[in-house]
Amino acid sequence: MEKQTKLLLFTGSYASATESGVQVFEFDGEAGGTLKLIDSVQGLTNPTFVNVDASALRLYAIGEKLNGEGGKEGEVVTFAIDAKRGKLSELNRIASMPASGNGQTTTCHISRDLNNEYIVVCSYHGGSVGLITLDEEKVANQLADIAIHSGHGHHPERQDRPHPHSAIFSPDGQYLFVSDLGLDIIRSYRINRDLNKLEVHGDTALHPGAGPRHFTFHPDGKSAYVINEVDSTITSFTYDSATGTLHTVDTVSTLPEDFKEENTCAEIATSKDGRYLYASNRGADNIAVFAVDNATAKLTLIEYVSTRGGHPRHFSLTPDGAYLIVANRDANNLVVFSIEETSGRLVFTGNTAGVSKPVCVKPVIFLYKRNSF
Repeated sequence: MEKQTKLLLFTGSYASATESGVQVFEFDGEAGGTLKLIDSVQGLTNPTFVNVDASALRLYAIGEKLNGEGGKEGEVVTFAIDAKRGKLSELNRIASMPASGNGQTTTCHISRDLNNEYIVVCSYHGGSVGLITLDEEKVANQLADIAIHSGHGHHPERQDRPHPHSAIFSPDGQYLFVSDLGLDIIRSYRINRDLNKLEVHGDTALHPGAGPRHFTFHPDGKSAYVINEVDSTITSFTYDSATGTLHTVDTVSTLPEDFKEENTCAEIATSKDGRYLYASNRGADNIAVFAVDNATAKLTLIEYVSTRGGHPRHFSLTPDGAYLIVANRDANNLVVFSIEETSGRLVFTGNTAGVSKPVCVKPVIFLYKRNSF
């Protein structure tokens, strides 16, 4: 029986519970990268980041709610995905973080381990990382453990306390790397699966005032890269998978030399073939494109490309590596670029889609047999 594929694009946004915070688009690469809205979901407050499990047909979205004490706390909502129709249906929602001393435990990032047993959330304002178990139906079940960070960084305003911003698993799934913008560190953890606990493995220090935000591994698993929000740089590392250790290689600016205005970095990603790296600038409102030296992990600038909108908070590459889709929060749009295979350069396709205050874009391929579903 002939196999078919469908590429769906899921977005998370800043939104009230009465607005559409999560959207589903059908993406057509054969038509040049067009986007067609096929579903949207209300009832969540600020579902800014999502994670998608195509095999289990599940979408996990963060959200927030009042905690009854005048503060806000995070929650995780699990959706079932009807891939044929591109529709979402809510299965459950659970609190992802209890109230903290400052009354703010909302979350900013969500990831999933390679064994599909856990969800990990980061609380930027709460200074903590949460480990959530998944049940046999791959539904978020309960908060099993919390790792609390302490201390402060170099910048008096941006780094007055811990700010975990993302949690990324190593390619083999053995380690979890948490970028803490407030502490100028990447803290690695291992999951004790017998006890459902996060156990600290080690810290990798960044230069003072860096503000590490998002982190990515090279496809070959031998290097890794972090984008530093506060000082608009990228730091590259070689990675020893045997020990789960990062070794700092180099730090480069994400900005043109003549750009002197305020800027904060946001997202980072490598190309499918590992030859290129992409990084977004909010302020300069562009994507910086770099060539990657696979042997050394060093980066060489290729170009800057306008994102055709303000505040490019996130972007993703399609699974085939042919397109890059940017979420411009302040322009309320998604913008589609094609990627030149031989140069890594970005070319605007002319395709855009309107989304109110988009924060996250996740393109995912669903594989099925004809006449299935």
